Amino acid sequence: MSRTKILAIVGSLRKDSYNKQLAMAVKDIINDRADFEILEYGDVPFMNEDIEFPPPEAVKRVREKVKQSDAIWFFTPEYNHFFTGVLKNLIDWLSRPASETEPQVLAGKPAVISGISIAGTGTSMAQDHLVTLLSFLDMDIMNQPRLPIPKAQEQLDEEGRLKLTTSLPFVKEQVDAFLDFVQKRMN
Repeated sequence: MSRTKILAIVGSLRKDSYNKQLAMAVKDIINDRADFEILEYGDVPFMNEDIEFPPPEAVKRVREKVKQSDAIWFFTPEYNHFFTGVLKNLIDWLSRPASETEPQVLAGKPAVISGISIAGTGTSMAQDHLVTLLSFLDMDIMNQPRLPIPKAQEQLDEEGRLKLTTSLPFVKEQVDAFLDFVQKRMN
């Protein structure tokens, strides 16, 4: 039996974003229980129907990564009570059919959402908005447990790197739940 392939999509392009660090922590927790890859998509252009067909190479590459994955894990920051523009742009590209004969690549994919921010509410509102969009795109969303981690600044080490402390048990719970959720859909 092949290992589960999880593709992580981080809603921030910042090299050391807290959400990228959270994705790396999840990767460490998953360890050898699944393959876990963080999608690089900083080269994806703004969605524009003038360049939709044939799609730009960067769009072809990210679509292929999504198609090859068994599940998608979204890590979203919260900007003004919403998920980021770069994440919306990527989802807009992924939501479009690749050609007249090939449908969009997100439908039916198991998905889960996590997020960390410095705000006291974490990323709950951004996650709620993201669930609305992903549901519309027919993704198979694991709604519980979701993980909106607040006050990132309270979980940093001396170098300012994310070191999960109080939220580590909740991250582990979400990892276990999502691996089980995906496995049930693959059988």
